[in-house]
Amino acid sequence: MTVKKPTRAKRTAARRKKTATRTPLTKTPKGGPIGARIGTWMALRLAREYQRHQTTTMSRRDAAILRITHEGCPRCKGNGQIFTKGKDGSFTGSKPCTAKPTRAKAGRMRVAIASRFGADKSSGLVGWTCPCGKKEKPRFRDAKEATKALRTHERQKHGGKTVGGAWYAQTTAPDTAPTEQPKPVSKVVTDSGLTDDQWIKKNKSMAPAKAIAKGYCWQCAGNGTLYSAFGGQQLAVACDECQGSGKARVSA
Repeated sequence: MTVKKPTRAKRTAARRKKTATRTPLTKTPKGGPIGARIGTWMALRLAREYQRHQTTTMSRRDAAILRITHEGCPRCKGNGQIFTKGKDGSFTGSKPCTAKPTRAKAGRMRVAIASRFGADKSSGLVGWTCPCGKKEKPRFRDAKEATKALRTHERQKHGGKTVGGAWYAQTTAPDTAPTEQPKPVSKVVTDSGLTDDQWIKKNKSMAPAKAIAKGYCWQCAGNGTLYSAFGGQQLAVACDECQGSGKARVSA
């Protein structure tokens, strides 16, 4: 007589554990006294600004250490990292300098001074600009972080669609003081041989973000001069943004 094997009891499949969503420590109250809601909102705003300030301070300190340890480096020009450019002159990314540091250590006091004072306190950092007018000064450690902040802005203000934003980098300022150039003067041209429409078309048409990425002035797109016609006169007006140089202004 054959013995029947006992049937195994079916085990219910274990449910997949869901990760609990992290709730913020402080929430803005939806109800209650208006004073409590305003106070909580101000506290959250101050906390966000403090965190942003701390991140910027750390980025400036790291950039100052690289500048000091790579001072006089012929490969990165004393910047500590190398910014790459595309064929059109726009910035495409950044990478650390592969050369051996010229200094082994950077003094704490020297790092603190270099990261807080002077025109080079933001050198080696990256910022971004958007055609809508929003612009972030150089405060990010590399192009990856700046691009992440630009994408966050596009999600919040443009529905997640790219509208042609770009990022730019600030490099180390030259040691020698630039020679003072005379201020360009506007003038009236009477013998151009062009019609008013042809004269006005001499202005370059370029998006502000693209002009800044190429190192040009966003207002004149590298021309240094704005062409206009008014009252039968053809005018060549010096660009007041770049003072006629056609180059983008470097943020401090």
